[in-house]
Amino acid sequence: MPEAAQAQIRVTLPDGSVREVDRGVTIQQVAYEIGDGLGKATVGGRLDGDGQIWDLRTTLAGDCALEIVTANSEAGHEVIRHSAAHIMADAICRLWPDARLAIGPAIADGFYYDIDLEHRIGPDDLPRIESEMAAIIEGDTPFHRCAVDRDEKLAKARSEKDIYKAELIDGLDPDDDVTFYAHGEGAFEDLCRGPHVPSTGYVKAFNLLRVAGAYWRGDEKNKMLQRIYGTAWWSKKDLKQYLARLEEARDRDHRKLGRELGLFMINSDVAPASPFFLPKGATLYNALQDYMRKLYLRYGYEEVITPQVFDISLWHASGHYEHYKENMYFTDVEGAECAVKPMNCPGHALIYSNELRSYRDLPIRIADFGRLHRYERSGVTHGLTRVRTFAQDDAHIFCSPEQIQSEISSLIEMFTEVYRVFRFDDLKICLSTRPDDSVGDDAIWEEAEAGLTEALESNGVAFDLNEGDGAFYGPKIDFVVLDAIGREWQLGTIQLDFNLPERFGLKYIDREGQEQQPVMIHRAILGSLERFIGILIEHTKGAFPFWIAPVQARVITIADDHVEYGREVVKRFQDEGFRTESDFSNAKTGAKIRDARLQRIPYRLVVGGREMESGTVAIKEHPDNDLGSLGVEEVIAVFREKERKRE
Repeated sequence: MPEAAQAQIRVTLPDGSVREVDRGVTIQQVAYEIGDGLGKATVGGRLDGDGQIWDLRTTLAGDCALEIVTANSEAGHEVIRHSAAHIMADAICRLWPDARLAIGPAIADGFYYDIDLEHRIGPDDLPRIESEMAAIIEGDTPFHRCAVDRDEKLAKARSEKDIYKAELIDGLDPDDDVTFYAHGEGAFEDLCRGPHVPSTGYVKAFNLLRVAGAYWRGDEKNKMLQRIYGTAWWSKKDLKQYLARLEEARDRDHRKLGRELGLFMINSDVAPASPFFLPKGATLYNALQDYMRKLYLRYGYEEVITPQVFDISLWHASGHYEHYKENMYFTDVEGAECAVKPMNCPGHALIYSNELRSYRDLPIRIADFGRLHRYERSGVTHGLTRVRTFAQDDAHIFCSPEQIQSEISSLIEMFTEVYRVFRFDDLKICLSTRPDDSVGDDAIWEEAEAGLTEALESNGVAFDLNEGDGAFYGPKIDFVVLDAIGREWQLGTIQLDFNLPERFGLKYIDREGQEQQPVMIHRAILGSLERFIGILIEHTKGAFPFWIAPVQARVITIADDHVEYGREVVKRFQDEGFRTESDFSNAKTGAKIRDARLQRIPYRLVVGGREMESGTVAIKEHPDNDLGSLGVEEVIAVFREKERKRE
């Protein structure tokens, strides 16, 4: 083969076209060969479909598939945010030269940097940092990647008492290159794998958001660092839209609304990350359970109640001790080591094994609202959405292998019905496969993954694949909903488990009188009730659908003369089972109506002289829909229809 031909390689682009280029060409050079506009917008590339974003200066040594990553793409924003984190770190070091840098990654919609600094950075410091960042961006200096000598850099970090970089370098794989990225006239550099934008000027729109505390490596035994959060986008328009969404998210924050609506409280001094549900919150909590219980009757579930504390031997048998103990609470009972249950599945396996089972008994569907406890580090707990004690709408199905498809088909129907009821109309489904930390042999996992795949495909369900994100005992299907402002929340899960039945020796007698092992399906639809309530508060902005609202109506009197009639109206609605309260105070009627509106009560029933004479109420539907005057029985009929339709 001629030497010139050997110097050429074939690069396959996403549209299937192939370009022949010189061996050793960079990703950016390929982009410029396609077009100047693409070249200028390129911030990196993906090679051979591996998902990793490579630096735009990466050289291509042989034939490959290449996907150009541009600055205005989702992946491009990740690169921009990573670069913005470096620019922010540079700005902080210019303002406070004694700052020590820990880590600064890109995250969803933004970035952060953990800083060890004696000066306490406060909200007033953020504009100063932004101004310094703007000057660095104005300079438009290139980002340079350089591979360095590991031992030399490690020795330098230790000599300078830079404990963070020393620990990071020391923890790198010995076979990996140690790389730093530098930019700016002062040659700011930081340990980094990249990639980065071509120059600081590519970071066109950014904003610093807040400061928080963060333990080094997330370990409370380590020093508390200052974490500065920010966001960065390709255009100022995108940034403006994001900040508006952020403001809307603040208005919907379930912690704020939970206080304002009297739903729950958290006392971190006596019960960290463990919510107290107040009367209205408890009403909502119980309404969720009541709804699920009615659903269980239709779908053939039986509810059980199981213990809170089990001997440690159970958790060894299930595999939780070996794979989940860092998230468990342990205690001593008369000298025996025990654990508070983090999951219901081992207890349900014991119930199944309590008697001899026949193929005629299957499937057996066991539901359990039992309280669970999981240790979550204080740095990751958050309102209701990440707590240490909770209950799930948890259930386990024991079935034969032949029943897997019909059971999962029924579950998909059940899940989608529930999410429609709660107005989660946008739904994504993901199949998560075997993680590194797992139990069971390859054949069992392959069978389980094939079973879930077949179930999804046979039901015509589109799904994404999440490699390595399954539970330690089996693969799973996750259901992700989008809330009212487009945020994704993983709610339901279906997990196919061949391992736990084997570990517990579960059996049933088949048609031929032979012992067989059942399949165990783990499923939760709402997931943690605590977390679901937090999500529902934010999704509805506290204006719950009538059928599940803690208070469905408030009767408001105009004057003292109307109180007796008001009491009769309240009693009539309460007798019909509607959650009704009253405001018979001496406050002005407008103020009482406004308070009910702020409490997001679905209906305000105002009574005065005219209503008292005619046996009616003036009815307003939240937020400001005036339905005029209706007879009490007419309103009851409206409410009944709302409950029937779950509106």
